[in-house]
Amino acid sequence: MTSIGTPVTDPHTFDTAMRAVLFDMDGTLIDTEGMWMAAEQEVANALGGVWTAEDQQRNVGGSARAAARYILELTGAPVSSEEVMTMLADAMRRRLTAGPGVMPGAKELVAEVAAAGIPTALVTSTHRPIMEISVTAIGAEHFHVTVTGDEVEYNKPHPEPYLTAARLLGVDPAHCVALEDSPAGVAAAQAAGCTTVAIPHLVPIDPAPGRVVIDSLVGVDLDWLGRSARHRAMTGSRGG
Repeated sequence: MTSIGTPVTDPHTFDTAMRAVLFDMDGTLIDTEGMWMAAEQEVANALGGVWTAEDQQRNVGGSARAAARYILELTGAPVSSEEVMTMLADAMRRRLTAGPGVMPGAKELVAEVAAAGIPTALVTSTHRPIMEISVTAIGAEHFHVTVTGDEVEYNKPHPEPYLTAARLLGVDPAHCVALEDSPAGVAAAQAAGCTTVAIPHLVPIDPAPGRVVIDSLVGVDLDWLGRSARHRAMTGSRGG
């Protein structure tokens, strides 16, 4: 794993219910989900397929490898998944040259959490080379560690990415708050045992035990995150 940012402050100095904050990137902090959808459509069309809104919804929050496999099943093209992943990466790089936007409220929240010295992680299905371009929109220096899709054996919706982030930070996942925009990401965070905040972007997410669903990060601050973690700790709701 590659770590970026400043050394992790002792997590035991913070609220026992929230000792770390784990952020998804695409669609949660950075407005790149639409770019990914356009890149997937471009590649699918280039390989002779027709990319529909249903195909888009099935791939929100997933990894490039999963999208490549999906595109190959859709198109039946005589190429490898590695070739399709390369095509997707190239399509994304072209779209990122103008710089991705930041989701409303994201920059303010990330800055507040970082200023408080709370351990933070960026947990994304995106592979590191693309992540390093995208994260510049919000600042890589805000995150103590980053976990990317090419650095785990199992990607979201498997809990491994979030379990890995918590381990790198030295924090029990039960004392982490995770913020996610996709069903796959929410499933991963909940399966890891995190307090989960869902901010649906392209695909609806329903409220359920162990998670809270909000419309936007605008107005969400450190106090709100702490209260959400304490509520979850008091109710004993883990979700799954």
